[in-house]
Amino acid sequence: MVCSLILVLVISVGIISIIPSSFAEDIPDYFNPSAPISTDKDVYSWTDKVHITVVAPSWNANRNGIDSIGTQERHFIRIYTGEHSLEPYKLTETTPSSGVFTGEITLTGFSHDVDGDGDPDTNPRTSGNGPTNGFLEVERDGGLTISFEFADGVILTTSAMISWNVGKIIFDKPEFLVGETAKIQVVDPDMNLNPETIDRIEVEVSSDSDMAGIIVNAIETDDDSGIFETVFSFTQSSVSSGNRLFAVPDDSVYAKYEDKTIPSPYAIRDSLDIQIESKLESEVMSIQRISIEDILFTDGFGIPTKPMVNETSQIVNRISNNQNHDQSFVYLTQVKDESGSVVSLSWIQGELTSNQSLQLSQSWVPKVENNYFIETFVWKSLNDRVPLSPHSMLSYVIE
Repeated sequence: MVCSLILVLVISVGIISIIPSSFAEDIPDYFNPSAPISTDKDVYSWTDKVHITVVAPSWNANRNGIDSIGTQERHFIRIYTGEHSLEPYKLTETTPSSGVFTGEITLTGFSHDVDGDGDPDTNPRTSGNGPTNGFLEVERDGGLTISFEFADGVILTTSAMISWNVGKIIFDKPEFLVGETAKIQVVDPDMNLNPETIDRIEVEVSSDSDMAGIIVNAIETDDDSGIFETVFSFTQSSVSSGNRLFAVPDDSVYAKYEDKTIPSPYAIRDSLDIQIESKLESEVMSIQRISIEDILFTDGFGIPTKPMVNETSQIVNRISNNQNHDQSFVYLTQVKDESGSVVSLSWIQGELTSNQSLQLSQSWVPKVENNYFIETFVWKSLNDRVPLSPHSMLSYVIE
């Protein structure tokens, strides 16, 4: 223990003695020593920064200056794993006479490729003597221990675990509207490879309309956060490129992060795809995306006519896209007789460009005189029967 010496005169039988004194405790409490050690986390990732605090009022030797602990002979601070060690390591007092000593070290992991390019992305090393220049190599699973010989024969210790984490990926909304920007957040402390600089990771983004998608860079929000964010936009008029993804309304939108630092029981070289799904919606309600006009009957030359028994007529309708992007559709025409039996059913599949109108016609040959009901429907597809327009119906009597 470092002591500040002052001269104390003791007159005893004519003998003058010089007795060392200090502001430290004269007799440490060996069973409850006043020097607890703490760290800012219980569990660290492999490249985290570790902040260490020792509360030791008895080591406040100079009440008017900044003291240090950890490097005095027989009172070392040691920071170590099973394979690597920093010793001695100095901690310094936060303010004069505080009795609180702090320092930090940076964990440097082990040699490992986290982005799949074949090269290691870490710089494992062990060096430094404190209070802030320490680097310590660690493995994926295990822990570190900090020990301080507070007084002769009194060694205080504390430990923390080291472990990789399974990353998380989050969209900022459960669904997006056409024209909005989407934000992705990835939380993975293992990819905070350098707690002194901003790190970045790659995220794959795709949609039902473009499964190849794009790759975007997510940037760490702070030097030591382990939280990464990126934004991208949607396009309905051009191919995907940069931070712009081709997607149309009702598409599912996917974001995928490949985590190559996953904890046991996975092997060190295993990876895990972390994926999340959202939805792209149009500002226009589904049933209002296409307008449909009244039904007309024409002959083969497009001249209006009246349907007759055993004569071919064209059931004609015009549909219009009410959106500023392309819209796939299926247009169905169904004819029922008075009893409700379907006597004719046909459909046309196609795509309307932005704000396009299109005239559609389908042939019908009435076989008998009857009161017929002609219905038309516009759906997304035969498999996805989401109505894009209210269906229309016309009653027509053929005599």
